[in-house]
Amino acid sequence: MRHGKKVNHLGRTSSHRKAMLSNMAASLILHKRINTTLAKAKALRGYVEPLITRSKEDTTHSRRMVFSYLQNKEAVTVLFREVSVKVADRQGGYTRILKTGNRLGDNAEMCMMELVDFNENMLASKAAPKVKTTRRGRTTKAKAETTAPKPVDTVVEKPVETAPETGETENKE
Repeated sequence: MRHGKKVNHLGRTSSHRKAMLSNMAASLILHKRINTTLAKAKALRGYVEPLITRSKEDTTHSRRMVFSYLQNKEAVTVLFREVSVKVADRQGGYTRILKTGNRLGDNAEMCMMELVDFNENMLASKAAPKVKTTRRGRTTKAKAETTAPKPVDTVVEKPVETAPETGETENKE
């Protein structure tokens, strides 16, 4: 029985699993988005997020620790130069898993895993300010007042002329 054992072995030996996760993490960092199965993506999330957290502090020690996991110099460089700058203010949750359906061959659940701060489409939609709505009290009356267009009163001003001999203003009607 496997009580309390939380690691998903993914049907692989320990060395194969470590090599696969290292390769997938390097690909995710270099390409910012990968397509994989849902089980592998969930296992990769627990592998790559601590590395991204470590990259916030750019020291020789943290670079060596990250390299010991990734085994890819280009991925380490991109992680510390590009990714860590974008996630500096974020306190976790650096990756997003989007389900894409099932694979045709074996019906495995597929997904797309991406780095959160590198999706331009979602960042653009987030930039538009959202109108804050509250649900307090009786909303039917308030909604009717806000949704109905208010009539615009038009005021026509009459020309004002000055009388040359008195210097006073008077309205002509």
